[in-house]
Amino acid sequence: MKIVDLDAHCVNPGDLSWDSIRDLGSLTLYERTAPEEVIERAKDADIILINKISMTADVIAALPKLKYIGELATGYNNIDLKAAAERGIVVTNIPAYSTDSVAQMVFAHILNVANHVDHYAQATRQGVWSRNPDFCYWDTPLIELADKTIGIVGLGHIGMRVAEIAHCFGLHVTAVTSKNVSDLPAWISKSTLEGMLSSADFVTLHCPLTATNRHMINADTLGLMHPGAVLINTGRGPLVNEAAVADALREGRLGAYCADVMSSEPPKADNPLLTCDNAFITPHIAWATKEARQHLMNIATANIKAFIEGNPINTVR
Repeated sequence: MKIVDLDAHCVNPGDLSWDSIRDLGSLTLYERTAPEEVIERAKDADIILINKISMTADVIAALPKLKYIGELATGYNNIDLKAAAERGIVVTNIPAYSTDSVAQMVFAHILNVANHVDHYAQATRQGVWSRNPDFCYWDTPLIELADKTIGIVGLGHIGMRVAEIAHCFGLHVTAVTSKNVSDLPAWISKSTLEGMLSSADFVTLHCPLTATNRHMINADTLGLMHPGAVLINTGRGPLVNEAAVADALREGRLGAYCADVMSSEPPKADNPLLTCDNAFITPHIAWATKEARQHLMNIATANIKAFIEGNPINTVR
């Protein structure tokens, strides 16, 4: 089997081994591939591995030898599944590989807003504490999480892990979920989106992006949140209307916005959130711990092996 990875760098910039996949066939790695290079580089491949490469119907039609597309991520909206199915091409993804890492990032953002650790560490390096007349000082609000309310949109693997951690912090947990109340722990309260937004101190988004929930957080829904509330988005950038969020921050109608995803990535330099003091943006790294990426590689290997053996797993068509 000829295996080609078209954008290998993000998943494995060199700190992990490709040997487990190399053992399954003839592996060619490209760190990055421009759209106009995809067909030439993949033309002889039986198996292609991608992370963000767009596999349109036209691209798929131009690759007659292709038998398998391995998405090295959970989301696969960059693949035309209908075109793949018509050709009998198997498509797989990597489910639930980064649950703990993404949940950890959610609380890194929450704790940053609550305790401002980096702010105080930098100030201490600049001598602010050393010049202080008292044994301690603070110049920001400091927030205790216990007895606050966190609202979670979506209780899949990541949303449920966030809920469990929140419960350990003593937060009251409310969720917008398709799960039945009888299937939830007693400490999770099921809510409508409107009810949750109006009551939560922290709101965190963990639902997939669909045609019906694009910009679910917008000027109207932001108006339901109380002014000190914190919004966290580690799901998909287009779940929020970023201009509306920036307006809410600048007008004091939202306490903070914490995001690891943006509507376009990398974000455009004129994105209004990039200049908001209370917007804390990380560059889509919640999934990127070495442990999560190793888990991803392990699942990818298992996916390819199962396909070669005729029993594909983690298929998405």
